Amino acid sequence: MESFAAWLKGLRTAGRFRRLPVIDRPAPGRVTEQQGRQLHDFASNDYLALAHDPRLAAAAQAAIERYGTGAGAARLMSGDLPPHRCLEQAAAALVAKERALVFGSGYLANTGIIPALIGRHGVVLTDRLNHASIYDGCRLAGARMLRFRHNDCDHLEALLRQHSGRPALVVVESVYSMDGDFAPLADIVALKKRYGFLLMVDEAHAVGLYGPEGGGRVREMGLSAEVDLVLGTFGKALGSYGAFVAAGPMLIDVLINRARTFIFSTALPPATAAASQAAIEVVRADPSLRSELAGRSQWFKQALSRHGIETSSPSQIVPVIVGRDDAAVAAAQTLCQRGFYVTAVRPPTVPPGTARLRFTITLHHTASRLEEAAAALAEALIP
Repeated sequence: MESFAAWLKGLRTAGRFRRLPVIDRPAPGRVTEQQGRQLHDFASNDYLALAHDPRLAAAAQAAIERYGTGAGAARLMSGDLPPHRCLEQAAAALVAKERALVFGSGYLANTGIIPALIGRHGVVLTDRLNHASIYDGCRLAGARMLRFRHNDCDHLEALLRQHSGRPALVVVESVYSMDGDFAPLADIVALKKRYGFLLMVDEAHAVGLYGPEGGGRVREMGLSAEVDLVLGTFGKALGSYGAFVAAGPMLIDVLINRARTFIFSTALPPATAAASQAAIEVVRADPSLRSELAGRSQWFKQALSRHGIETSSPSQIVPVIVGRDDAAVAAAQTLCQRGFYVTAVRPPTVPPGTARLRFTITLHHTASRLEEAAAALAEALIP
Protein backbone atom coordinates (compact mmCIF):
# COMPACT_ATOMS: atom_id res chain seq x y z
CA MET A 1 0.00 0.00 0.00
CA GLU A 2 2.87 2.37 0.73
CA SER A 3 4.14 1.96 -2.82
CA PHE A 4 0.70 2.90 -4.18
CA ALA A 5 0.60 5.98 -1.96
CA ALA A 6 4.06 7.05 -3.15
CA TRP A 7 3.09 6.48 -6.76
CA LEU A 8 -0.06 8.58 -6.43
CA LYS A 9 1.92 11.32 -4.69
CA GLY A 10 4.34 11.33 -7.61
CA LEU A 11 1.46 11.77 -10.05
CA ARG A 12 0.13 14.73 -8.08
CA THR A 13 3.57 16.34 -7.93
CA ALA A 14 4.04 15.92 -11.67
CA GLY A 15 0.59 17.32 -12.47
CA ARG A 16 -0.55 13.99 -13.93
CA PHE A 17 -3.03 12.80 -11.31
CA ARG A 18 -6.38 11.97 -12.88
CA ARG A 19 -9.80 12.12 -11.31
CA LEU A 20 -13.24 11.52 -12.76
CA PRO A 21 -14.94 14.80 -13.66
CA VAL A 22 -18.20 15.33 -11.78
CA ILE A 23 -20.46 16.40 -14.61
CA ASP A 24 -23.99 16.03 -15.91
CA ARG A 25 -25.38 16.57 -19.40
CA PRO A 26 -28.39 18.91 -19.21
CA ALA A 27 -28.65 19.28 -22.99
CA PRO A 28 -26.93 17.99 -26.14
CA GLY A 29 -23.50 19.54 -26.50
CA ARG A 30 -23.44 20.88 -22.93
CA VAL A 31 -22.13 19.65 -19.59
CA THR A 32 -22.76 20.91 -16.08
CA GLU A 33 -19.75 20.69 -13.77
CA GLN A 34 -19.62 20.35 -9.99
CA GLN A 35 -20.11 24.05 -9.23
CA GLY A 36 -23.24 24.08 -11.37
CA ARG A 37 -21.79 25.99 -14.30
CA GLN A 38 -23.10 24.96 -17.71
CA LEU A 39 -20.27 24.55 -20.22
CA HIS A 40 -20.03 23.99 -23.96
CA ASP A 41 -18.57 20.51 -24.46
CA PHE A 42 -15.41 20.38 -26.59
CA ALA A 43 -14.29 16.99 -25.26
CA SER A 44 -16.99 14.73 -26.67
CA ASN A 45 -16.52 12.46 -29.71
CA ASP A 46 -20.23 12.73 -30.59
CA TYR A 47 -19.09 14.35 -33.83
CA LEU A 48 -22.38 14.18 -35.76
CA ALA A 49 -24.61 14.91 -32.73
CA LEU A 50 -26.34 11.54 -33.16
CA ALA A 51 -26.28 10.49 -29.50
CA HIS A 52 -29.54 12.41 -28.97
CA ASP A 53 -31.05 11.72 -32.39
CA PRO A 54 -34.68 10.60 -32.02
CA ARG A 55 -34.27 8.01 -34.78
CA LEU A 56 -31.61 6.19 -32.76
CA ALA A 57 -33.71 6.47 -29.60
CA ALA A 58 -36.77 5.05 -31.37
CA ALA A 59 -34.77 2.08 -32.71
CA ALA A 60 -33.37 1.39 -29.23
CA GLN A 61 -36.79 1.61 -27.61
CA ALA A 62 -38.31 -0.80 -30.12
CA ALA A 63 -35.49 -3.28 -29.45
CA ILE A 64 -36.00 -3.00 -25.69
CA GLU A 65 -39.69 -3.75 -26.09
CA ARG A 66 -38.88 -6.79 -28.25
CA TYR A 67 -35.73 -8.19 -26.59
CA GLY A 68 -35.41 -6.55 -23.17
CA THR A 69 -32.43 -4.65 -21.82
CA GLY A 70 -29.69 -7.27 -22.18
CA ALA A 71 -28.59 -10.06 -24.52
CA GLY A 72 -28.26 -12.48 -21.60
CA ALA A 73 -25.20 -14.37 -22.80
CA ALA A 74 -22.21 -14.41 -25.09
CA ARG A 75 -23.21 -14.78 -28.71
CA LEU A 76 -21.71 -18.27 -28.99
CA MET A 77 -23.97 -19.35 -26.13
CA SER A 78 -27.47 -17.93 -26.53
CA GLY A 79 -26.85 -14.20 -27.00
CA ASP A 80 -26.77 -14.10 -30.81
CA LEU A 81 -29.87 -12.13 -31.78
CA PRO A 82 -31.23 -10.58 -35.00
CA PRO A 83 -30.12 -7.02 -34.06
CA HIS A 84 -26.49 -8.20 -33.88
CA ARG A 85 -26.63 -9.90 -37.26
CA CYS A 86 -28.41 -6.98 -38.91
CA LEU A 87 -25.85 -4.57 -37.47
CA GLU A 88 -22.97 -6.65 -38.82
CA GLN A 89 -24.48 -6.63 -42.30
CA ALA A 90 -24.90 -2.86 -42.17
CA ALA A 91 -21.36 -2.29 -40.84
CA ALA A 92 -19.80 -4.49 -43.52
CA ALA A 93 -21.69 -2.64 -46.26
CA LEU A 94 -20.68 0.73 -44.78
CA VAL A 95 -16.95 0.01 -45.12
CA ALA A 96 -17.27 -2.04 -48.34
CA LYS A 97 -16.20 -5.41 -46.89
CA GLU A 98 -17.86 -8.80 -47.11
CA ARG A 99 -18.49 -9.51 -43.43
CA ALA A 100 -18.24 -7.86 -40.02
CA LEU A 101 -18.10 -8.94 -36.40
CA VAL A 102 -19.37 -6.80 -33.52
CA PHE A 103 -17.41 -6.41 -30.27
CA GLY A 104 -18.40 -4.85 -26.95
CA SER A 105 -16.04 -1.88 -27.39
CA GLY A 106 -13.09 -0.68 -29.43
CA TYR A 107 -10.78 -1.71 -26.59
CA LEU A 108 -12.21 -5.23 -26.56
CA ALA A 109 -11.89 -5.37 -30.33
CA ASN A 110 -8.22 -4.45 -30.48
CA THR A 111 -7.21 -6.61 -27.54
CA GLY A 112 -9.07 -9.57 -29.05
CA ILE A 113 -8.31 -9.23 -32.75
CA ILE A 114 -4.53 -8.75 -32.65
CA PRO A 115 -3.73 -11.84 -30.52
CA ALA A 116 -6.10 -13.88 -32.69
CA LEU A 117 -4.18 -12.96 -35.84
CA ILE A 118 -0.54 -13.10 -34.83
CA GLY A 119 1.31 -15.37 -32.40
CA ARG A 120 4.69 -15.65 -30.76
CA HIS A 121 6.44 -16.67 -33.98
CA GLY A 122 5.34 -13.51 -35.78
CA VAL A 123 5.93 -9.78 -35.59
CA VAL A 124 3.41 -7.00 -35.10
CA LEU A 125 4.38 -3.52 -36.28
CA THR A 126 2.56 -0.63 -34.66
CA ASP A 127 2.72 3.11 -35.20
CA ARG A 128 4.24 4.83 -32.16
CA LEU A 129 1.12 6.95 -31.69
CA ASN A 130 -1.40 4.13 -31.89
CA HIS A 131 -4.10 3.93 -29.23
CA ALA A 132 -3.41 2.15 -25.93
CA SER A 133 -5.84 -0.62 -26.86
CA ILE A 134 -3.71 -1.46 -29.90
CA TYR A 135 -0.58 -1.61 -27.77
CA ASP A 136 -2.30 -3.86 -25.26
CA GLY A 137 -3.46 -6.12 -28.09
CA CYS A 138 0.12 -6.31 -29.36
CA ARG A 139 1.41 -7.29 -25.90
CA LEU A 140 -1.26 -9.95 -25.46
CA ALA A 141 -0.35 -11.49 -28.80
CA GLY A 142 3.07 -12.58 -27.53
CA ALA A 143 4.58 -11.67 -30.90
CA ARG A 144 7.66 -9.50 -31.31
CA MET A 145 6.29 -5.95 -31.12
CA LEU A 146 8.07 -3.36 -33.27
CA ARG A 147 7.18 0.33 -33.08
CA PHE A 148 7.81 2.50 -36.11
CA ARG A 149 8.07 6.27 -36.06
CA HIS A 150 4.74 8.01 -36.51
CA ASN A 151 3.59 7.90 -40.15
CA ASP A 152 7.16 7.02 -41.23
CA CYS A 153 6.90 4.47 -44.03
CA ASP A 154 10.67 4.38 -44.54
CA HIS A 155 11.13 3.24 -40.95
CA LEU A 156 8.30 0.73 -41.35
CA GLU A 157 9.95 -0.71 -44.46
CA ALA A 158 13.32 -0.98 -42.73
CA LEU A 159 11.73 -3.02 -39.94
CA LEU A 160 9.90 -5.22 -42.44
CA ARG A 161 13.19 -5.93 -44.23
CA GLN A 162 14.89 -6.88 -40.97
CA HIS A 163 12.14 -9.38 -40.14
CA SER A 164 11.26 -10.68 -43.60
CA GLY A 165 10.13 -14.28 -43.70
CA ARG A 166 8.16 -14.06 -40.44
CA PRO A 167 4.36 -13.67 -40.28
CA ALA A 168 3.69 -9.95 -39.88
CA LEU A 169 0.73 -7.77 -38.94
CA VAL A 170 0.84 -3.97 -39.39
CA VAL A 171 -1.65 -1.89 -37.38
CA VAL A 172 -2.32 1.83 -37.88
CA GLU A 173 -5.10 4.30 -37.20
CA SER A 174 -6.57 6.17 -40.15
CA VAL A 175 -7.19 9.29 -38.02
CA TYR A 176 -5.05 9.56 -34.91
CA SER A 177 -7.04 10.31 -31.79
CA MET A 178 -4.69 12.78 -30.11
CA ASP A 179 -3.08 14.51 -33.11
CA GLY A 180 -5.98 14.38 -35.57
CA ASP A 181 -3.68 13.61 -38.50
CA PHE A 182 -4.09 10.95 -41.20
CA ALA A 183 -2.10 7.76 -41.77
CA PRO A 184 -0.38 7.50 -45.20
CA LEU A 185 -2.62 4.58 -46.16
CA ALA A 186 -1.70 4.48 -49.86
CA ASP A 187 2.01 4.23 -49.04
CA ILE A 188 1.37 1.52 -46.44
CA VAL A 189 -0.68 -0.47 -48.95
CA ALA A 190 2.20 -0.18 -51.43
CA LEU A 191 4.48 -1.74 -48.79
CA LYS A 192 1.89 -4.45 -48.18
CA LYS A 193 2.03 -5.46 -51.84
CA ARG A 194 5.82 -5.71 -51.57
CA TYR A 195 6.12 -7.53 -48.23
CA GLY A 196 2.85 -9.44 -47.95
CA PHE A 197 1.84 -8.58 -44.38
CA LEU A 198 -1.65 -8.47 -42.91
CA LEU A 199 -2.89 -4.87 -42.62
CA MET A 200 -5.38 -3.68 -40.01
CA VAL A 201 -6.64 -0.08 -39.98
CA ASP A 202 -8.43 1.31 -36.94
CA GLU A 203 -11.03 3.79 -38.24
CA ALA A 204 -12.49 4.71 -34.85
CA HIS A 205 -12.34 8.44 -35.58
CA ALA A 206 -13.13 8.16 -39.30
CA VAL A 207 -16.16 5.89 -39.71
CA GLY A 208 -19.22 8.02 -40.35
CA LEU A 209 -17.15 11.09 -41.26
CA TYR A 210 -15.10 10.34 -44.38
CA GLY A 211 -15.56 8.58 -47.67
CA PRO A 212 -18.66 7.53 -49.63
CA GLU A 213 -21.63 7.11 -47.27
CA GLY A 214 -19.33 7.78 -44.31
CA GLY A 215 -17.46 4.53 -44.95
CA GLY A 216 -14.15 5.86 -43.62
CA ARG A 217 -10.74 6.85 -44.92
CA VAL A 218 -9.96 3.40 -46.32
CA ARG A 219 -13.05 3.52 -48.51
CA GLU A 220 -12.45 7.20 -49.34
CA MET A 221 -9.05 6.28 -50.78
CA GLY A 222 -10.37 3.27 -52.70
CA LEU A 223 -8.32 0.80 -50.64
CA SER A 224 -11.04 -1.46 -49.24
CA ALA A 225 -9.83 -4.46 -51.23
CA GLU A 226 -6.21 -3.98 -50.13
CA VAL A 227 -6.77 -3.47 -46.38
CA ASP A 228 -7.37 -6.82 -44.70
CA LEU A 229 -9.24 -5.61 -41.63
CA VAL A 230 -11.09 -2.37 -40.98
CA LEU A 231 -12.06 -1.59 -37.40
CA GLY A 232 -14.77 0.92 -36.58
CA THR A 233 -16.58 2.08 -33.47
CA PHE A 234 -20.20 2.99 -32.85
CA GLY A 235 -19.51 5.22 -29.83
CA LYS A 236 -18.10 8.25 -31.63
CA ALA A 237 -19.56 9.64 -34.87
CA LEU A 238 -22.34 7.03 -34.78
CA GLY A 239 -23.60 8.12 -31.36
CA SER A 240 -24.05 4.69 -29.78
CA TYR A 241 -21.67 2.13 -28.25
CA GLY A 242 -19.58 -0.86 -29.29
CA ALA A 243 -17.26 -1.64 -32.16
CA PHE A 244 -16.87 -3.85 -35.21
CA VAL A 245 -14.20 -5.29 -37.43
CA ALA A 246 -14.89 -5.88 -41.13
CA ALA A 247 -12.93 -8.30 -43.28
CA GLY A 248 -13.22 -11.26 -45.62
CA PRO A 249 -15.19 -14.36 -44.56
CA MET A 250 -12.14 -16.42 -43.56
CA LEU A 251 -10.72 -13.81 -41.20
CA ILE A 252 -14.11 -13.27 -39.57
CA ASP A 253 -14.40 -17.02 -38.99
CA VAL A 254 -10.92 -16.99 -37.44
CA LEU A 255 -11.98 -14.22 -35.05
CA ILE A 256 -15.22 -15.95 -34.07
CA ASN A 257 -13.14 -18.97 -33.08
CA ARG A 258 -10.03 -17.28 -31.65
CA ALA A 259 -10.79 -13.74 -30.39
CA ARG A 260 -11.17 -14.28 -26.66
CA THR A 261 -12.75 -10.87 -26.01
CA PHE A 262 -15.53 -11.88 -28.40
CA ILE A 263 -15.92 -15.50 -27.33
CA PHE A 264 -16.05 -14.83 -23.60
CA SER A 265 -18.00 -11.54 -23.51
CA THR A 266 -21.73 -11.05 -23.15
CA ALA A 267 -23.18 -9.69 -26.38
CA LEU A 268 -24.07 -6.02 -26.77
CA PRO A 269 -27.55 -5.13 -25.51
CA PRO A 270 -29.95 -5.48 -28.45
CA ALA A 271 -31.08 -1.88 -27.99
CA THR A 272 -27.51 -0.67 -28.45
CA ALA A 273 -27.11 -2.74 -31.60
CA ALA A 274 -30.39 -1.40 -32.98
CA ALA A 275 -29.37 2.20 -32.26
CA SER A 276 -26.04 1.63 -34.02
CA GLN A 277 -27.75 0.23 -37.10
CA ALA A 278 -30.07 3.23 -37.17
CA ALA A 279 -27.04 5.53 -36.99
CA ILE A 280 -25.46 3.81 -39.99
CA GLU A 281 -28.67 4.29 -41.95
CA VAL A 282 -28.79 7.99 -41.02
CA VAL A 283 -25.17 8.59 -41.98
CA ARG A 284 -25.41 6.74 -45.29
CA ALA A 285 -28.53 8.65 -46.27
CA ASP A 286 -27.38 12.17 -45.33
CA PRO A 287 -23.99 13.33 -46.67
CA SER A 288 -24.72 16.86 -45.44
CA LEU A 289 -23.81 15.73 -41.91
CA ARG A 290 -20.23 15.03 -42.99
CA SER A 291 -19.85 18.13 -45.10
CA GLU A 292 -21.26 20.35 -42.35
CA LEU A 293 -18.84 18.94 -39.79
CA ALA A 294 -15.92 19.45 -42.17
CA GLY A 295 -16.99 23.07 -42.64
CA ARG A 296 -17.24 23.74 -38.91
CA SER A 297 -13.87 22.12 -38.26
CA GLN A 298 -12.27 24.37 -40.86
CA TRP A 299 -14.03 27.41 -39.41
CA PHE A 300 -12.58 26.70 -35.96
CA LYS A 301 -9.05 26.32 -37.32
CA GLN A 302 -9.38 29.61 -39.18
CA ALA A 303 -10.64 31.26 -35.99
CA LEU A 304 -7.61 29.92 -34.13
CA SER A 305 -5.34 31.26 -36.84
CA ARG A 306 -6.87 34.72 -36.51
CA HIS A 307 -5.83 34.60 -32.87
CA GLY A 308 -2.30 33.52 -33.72
CA ILE A 309 -2.81 29.84 -32.83
CA GLU A 310 -1.76 27.41 -35.56
CA THR A 311 -2.64 23.73 -35.83
CA SER A 312 -1.72 21.24 -38.53
CA SER A 313 -4.61 18.84 -37.95
CA PRO A 314 -6.64 18.09 -41.11
CA SER A 315 -9.53 16.55 -39.17
CA GLN A 316 -12.25 17.30 -36.61
CA ILE A 317 -9.74 16.62 -33.82
CA VAL A 318 -7.83 19.84 -33.12
CA PRO A 319 -4.96 19.57 -30.62
CA VAL A 320 -3.31 22.70 -29.26
CA ILE A 321 0.10 21.75 -27.87
CA VAL A 322 0.90 23.52 -24.61
CA GLY A 323 3.97 21.55 -23.54
CA ARG A 324 4.09 21.44 -19.75
CA ASP A 325 1.55 19.33 -17.93
CA ASP A 326 0.71 21.99 -15.35
CA ALA A 327 0.31 24.65 -18.03
CA ALA A 328 -2.16 22.48 -19.96
CA VAL A 329 -4.20 21.87 -16.79
CA ALA A 330 -4.20 25.58 -15.96
CA ALA A 331 -5.35 26.49 -19.47
CA ALA A 332 -8.18 23.94 -19.28
CA GLN A 333 -9.29 25.41 -15.95
CA THR A 334 -9.29 28.92 -17.42
CA LEU A 335 -11.42 27.74 -20.34
CA CYS A 336 -13.82 26.13 -17.88
CA GLN A 337 -14.22 29.47 -16.12
CA ARG A 338 -15.08 31.01 -19.49
CA GLY A 339 -17.72 28.39 -20.23
CA PHE A 340 -15.85 25.79 -22.31
CA TYR A 341 -15.20 22.20 -21.31
CA VAL A 342 -11.90 21.06 -22.84
CA THR A 343 -9.68 18.22 -21.67
CA ALA A 344 -6.01 18.69 -20.81
CA VAL A 345 -4.33 15.57 -22.21
CA ARG A 346 -1.07 14.64 -20.49
CA PRO A 347 1.40 11.75 -20.47
CA PRO A 348 1.19 8.82 -20.68
CA THR A 349 -1.66 9.43 -23.14
CA VAL A 350 0.70 11.65 -25.17
CA PRO A 351 4.53 11.81 -25.19
CA PRO A 352 6.27 13.80 -22.42
CA GLY A 353 6.57 17.48 -23.21
CA THR A 354 3.52 17.49 -25.51
CA ALA A 355 0.67 18.05 -23.04
CA ARG A 356 -2.19 19.59 -24.94
CA LEU A 357 -5.73 20.81 -25.06
CA ARG A 358 -7.70 18.48 -27.29
CA PHE A 359 -10.65 20.16 -28.98
CA THR A 360 -13.16 17.95 -30.78
CA ILE A 361 -15.51 19.73 -33.16
CA THR A 362 -19.07 18.45 -33.36
CA LEU A 363 -22.34 19.49 -34.94
CA HIS A 364 -23.36 20.80 -31.52
CA HIS A 365 -21.02 23.78 -32.09
CA THR A 366 -22.29 26.83 -33.96
CA ALA A 367 -19.98 29.17 -35.84
CA SER A 368 -20.37 31.85 -33.17
CA ARG A 369 -19.59 29.34 -30.41
CA LEU A 370 -16.45 28.22 -32.25
CA GLU A 371 -15.32 31.83 -32.56
CA GLU A 372 -15.90 32.41 -28.86
CA ALA A 373 -13.95 29.26 -27.96
CA ALA A 374 -11.00 30.36 -30.09
CA ALA A 375 -10.95 33.78 -28.40
CA ALA A 376 -11.17 32.20 -24.94
CA LEU A 377 -8.30 29.87 -25.78
CA ALA A 378 -6.11 32.77 -26.89
CA GLU A 379 -6.72 34.43 -23.50
CA ALA A 380 -6.09 31.18 -21.63
CA LEU A 381 -2.69 30.74 -23.27
CA ILE A 382 -1.42 34.19 -22.29
CA PRO A 383 1.44 33.63 -19.77
